[in-house]
Amino acid sequence: METKLGLKENWKQFGLLVIVNAFVGGMVGLERSIIPQLAETEFGISSKSAILSFIVAFGITKAIANYFTGKLANRIGRRNLLIIGWLLALPIPFVIIYANNWSWIIFANILLGISQGLTWSSTVVMKMDLVGEKQRGLAMGINEFAGYLAVGIVAFLTGFIAQNYGVRPYPFYIGIVIAVLGFLLTIIWVKDTKTHVSQEAKNSTITNAENVFMTTTFTDKTLSSVTQAGLVNNLNDGMIWGLLPILLLQLKLNNQNIGIITAIYPTFWGIGQLFTGKMSDIYSKKKMLFWGMFLQGIAIILLIFAKDFYFLAILSAFLGIGTALVYPTFLSTIAQATNPNQRAESIGTFRLWRDLGYAFGAIISGITADIFGIQYAILLIGVITICSSVIIQIRMPDLKN
Repeated sequence: METKLGLKENWKQFGLLVIVNAFVGGMVGLERSIIPQLAETEFGISSKSAILSFIVAFGITKAIANYFTGKLANRIGRRNLLIIGWLLALPIPFVIIYANNWSWIIFANILLGISQGLTWSSTVVMKMDLVGEKQRGLAMGINEFAGYLAVGIVAFLTGFIAQNYGVRPYPFYIGIVIAVLGFLLTIIWVKDTKTHVSQEAKNSTITNAENVFMTTTFTDKTLSSVTQAGLVNNLNDGMIWGLLPILLLQLKLNNQNIGIITAIYPTFWGIGQLFTGKMSDIYSKKKMLFWGMFLQGIAIILLIFAKDFYFLAILSAFLGIGTALVYPTFLSTIAQATNPNQRAESIGTFRLWRDLGYAFGAIISGITADIFGIQYAILLIGVITICSSVIIQIRMPDLKN
């Protein structure tokens, strides 16, 4: 049977992978609104650097897993890597539920980082394999929509459950269901996409890079501009993940309102990508990346001045919109600028640096918050984000769609 490329031609497998990626996102949403509170209320940790150590563990392990997923995708197979990722996800909720010291929470986040690197990277690459050249932005928009909408929904649910039933164990029962369903869907129905890669590679005019890591990180103006922006995007996301719930606690908001505000950001991020993914197939990728990073930076800086629940909710929405503009555009730009045979490795390299941003963001914002206060940490991350938008404007060429 002839292998065909396209969203319409592969809608069944594509749709299945969208559902699988929603479960992948749900595993991150499990921690989004309550782990920093868990650190303070159940483990008595007050240092912001110590609290954010779980994000450092998550970011570093996910980054490394992303890179090796890209390196091994052609050798081991995308589906096999996806299965391994789900196997690692299965014990995570149990570890958090029964943890009796903070080291177990760190261990759970190491598992989560490796699992997310394997599962999310695999679903990203497999969707790109299926759709071919013309609809990559739309494919990534749908993929990231599913993943981050799930992050937002689960973040809200865990905040709601924590408010009514306590921080542990009930919110993490959701994670048990998510991990089991994700694993079963993958084992039973997901198929590998290596034949689609071979089909697309026959018609590609892009030459292979001698060193994919160096090309993606430093030498290619397009790829390196996208890579630094990806790192900064997750640097500010790491800060938001770790410090926003603490900032909201300081403003005397209850768990339910904290859950709402922390959920608005990834929900707008998720839903927005349904539109921005398709936009990146039509409009200037460079302009979308510039304005997305710039909007993020402004929204972050304004958090310093927000005291009111509704103002905080609006800023969370704008932060989500800014992130929606860049997230699918990052991936579709990387795919457009690389040979299909090297796509997985180039995306793996990009995602290595992007997710190291979690660790850098947690370390920088945690240390700054401990020394100068949370407001200064937020200001610093906002300024860095605006600087990243300027780098895109100056360094990145404007690609033709």
